[in-house]
Amino acid sequence: MKDISVSIVAYKDYDDIETVVSSLEKHTSGDINKQIYIVDNSCLNDEDEGKKHCQEQLAAYPDVTYIDTRKNLGFGSGHNVVLKEIDSRYHAIVNPDVIINEDVLEKIIAFMDQHEEVGMCIPRILDDSGELQKAYRKELTVTDMFIRFFCKPLFPRRVKSHTLQDMDYSKPFQVPFAQGCFLVIRTDLFRQLGGFDENFFMYLEDADLSKRVNEVSSVYYFPGTSVVHKWEQGSHKNAALFKIHVASMKYYFKKWGVKF
Repeated sequence: MKDISVSIVAYKDYDDIETVVSSLEKHTSGDINKQIYIVDNSCLNDEDEGKKHCQEQLAAYPDVTYIDTRKNLGFGSGHNVVLKEIDSRYHAIVNPDVIINEDVLEKIIAFMDQHEEVGMCIPRILDDSGELQKAYRKELTVTDMFIRFFCKPLFPRRVKSHTLQDMDYSKPFQVPFAQGCFLVIRTDLFRQLGGFDENFFMYLEDADLSKRVNEVSSVYYFPGTSVVHKWEQGSHKNAALFKIHVASMKYYFKKWGVKF
């Protein structure tokens, strides 16, 4: 059994895939027995130059498995592809647009080994200038989602409250909704929950998973390590992505009930 497995879902972002894998390989201790899975949702033929180059680079790492889905399964379904394959104590859900500059896996494993009450963990998520990102939130409400998309500057106190800006980020604390760019979950718990809810194609599957974990265990912020996330917030700029985000919101509130 591996100490940790890692799944990274790709969608034509091969440069990012190469970067995040190389940073994981460079900074993860040799004492950590890991297996990394790249799940390629890009739908590109085998002659695509970017795809070919990425596969060649990944082939240099014996602990990397490349899976070509041949279709775009979406974020959660892409990560679920490895559910039947992984044989590990912990499983990391990692975005391609994440950069690792330290041994984040070893530190999180040590923290979770010492705290059995923690079912899923999120580290410090920083932007490329070193500032803490607002990746930690209260449970979703219709009001908070509306404010986020349309009138954030008008309600600074509500935004501050929703994004847990009053918390002491020098200490661990439980998080209702942990953003899904870098999460480490106990593998048996991930399987018990059935992985991500595949009714979400993209967006809010992390909110849903956080809520389900918190019903049977706890999601915790851990300040002892960090990753850098190039958070682009595409649905704020792209009409098609915004439509997908709205569909995810409708499904989320239908599943969990509408809260304001």
